[in-house]
Amino acid sequence: MNDYSKIIGKELLSYLPKNYKYEKNLISSMEYSLTAGGKRIRPMLAIEFAKLCGGTQEAVMPFACAVEMIHTYSLIHDDLPCMDNDDMRRGKPTNHKVYGEDIALLAGDALLTLAFQTILSEKSVALNGSEKCAKAGRVLAECAGAVGMVGGQTIDLESENKQITDELLKIMDIKKTSALISAACQLGCISAGANDEQLKAADNYALNIGIAFQIVDDILDVTSDTETLGKPVGSDEQNKKSTYVSLLGIEKCRELSKELTEKAVKSLSVFESDTEELENFAFYLLNREK
Repeated sequence: MNDYSKIIGKELLSYLPKNYKYEKNLISSMEYSLTAGGKRIRPMLAIEFAKLCGGTQEAVMPFACAVEMIHTYSLIHDDLPCMDNDDMRRGKPTNHKVYGEDIALLAGDALLTLAFQTILSEKSVALNGSEKCAKAGRVLAECAGAVGMVGGQTIDLESENKQITDELLKIMDIKKTSALISAACQLGCISAGANDEQLKAADNYALNIGIAFQIVDDILDVTSDTETLGKPVGSDEQNKKSTYVSLLGIEKCRELSKELTEKAVKSLSVFESDTEELENFAFYLLNREK
């Protein structure tokens, strides 16, 4: 993961605008959040699934970077006072605390559009072909948009101060968390020219690790501390949000996250190549401490 993080970080910066005169503060804000650290889970998954299906790291990299740009923009917006109102992210002040709410909002907007510019760049088309780039853009837009990540965030906001069912919570997290992870996995497959069965398996893997990831997040929000996580703990309770922990309890959450992780690993059986890296990664997410 450390090796991937360095490579992906360098690639991300290569796509930031270079020829600008008046937008220095905006570009600086974009770079601040792109380089703020993080696990780079989504681009790593795109690369791993591309390799699993016979593709190359070079070809899938624009797709991988595009997913990370979407993820980064969503974090900038999530931290804004009108959303979660968080002051810290990954152990650093959130974007709006450094650049102001207005520039932070615009930086998120710019990263969102840069993602699709990256997928459709000359480099991306040369490496993948126009048909794959178009398909990748369509999948990413659907997973990130109104019926995907943004839709999930909407459900999240509208559920504050309300008691919701565990079924609605699951739907919310499929959209809010799993959808973009699914986009990453599918984009890796698309770059490599995978078949429909492999795309479906990648989606199932993402669905299960995505929900498990969110359940573990909910557990850590209760059991961890700010220094370990790099962000405030207890924010879910403070915002009066229904979580897996509040609905099911910690022990049931631990059982459920393990069950989902095992389902994710099982979905990889359709692939002929070695899936050990992706299997290990699923269990890494399950057992993480931050």
